[in-house]
Amino acid sequence: MRERRVIVLAALSAALAISAGAFGAHAAAGQAIDWLKTGAQYQLTHAIAAIVLADRAKTATWLLLAGSLLFAFTLYAMALGAPHWLGAITPLGGLAMIAGWSLIA
Repeated sequence: MRERRVIVLAALSAALAISAGAFGAHAAAGQAIDWLKTGAQYQLTHAIAAIVLADRAKTATWLLLAGSLLFAFTLYAMALGAPHWLGAITPLGGLAMIAGWSLIA
C-alpha cells in the first residue's frame, strides 16, 4: 500500500514536470525558461527513479521525491515571479537528492 502512494505521488510529480517543461518551452521568457527547464529535468528524472525504486529503497525514494519537489518548486516559483531569495532554498532539495542517491549506493 505504501508503495502505491509513492508511485501515485511520483506519477503526479512527473506530470507536473512535463507541464512545467512545456510551459517553459512555449510561454516563458528570459531566465524563467532555464529555471523551468532545469526544474522539470530534475523532477522528471527523480520521479521515474522513485517509481522504479518504490518497493526496494523506501527512505532513499522519499528523499529523491522530496528533494526533487523542493528543488523544482523553488525554481518554478521564481520563474513565475516569486522573490529570488527562494533560490537559497533550492540547494536543500539538491542535498536531499544527493542523500537519496547515496543511500542507494
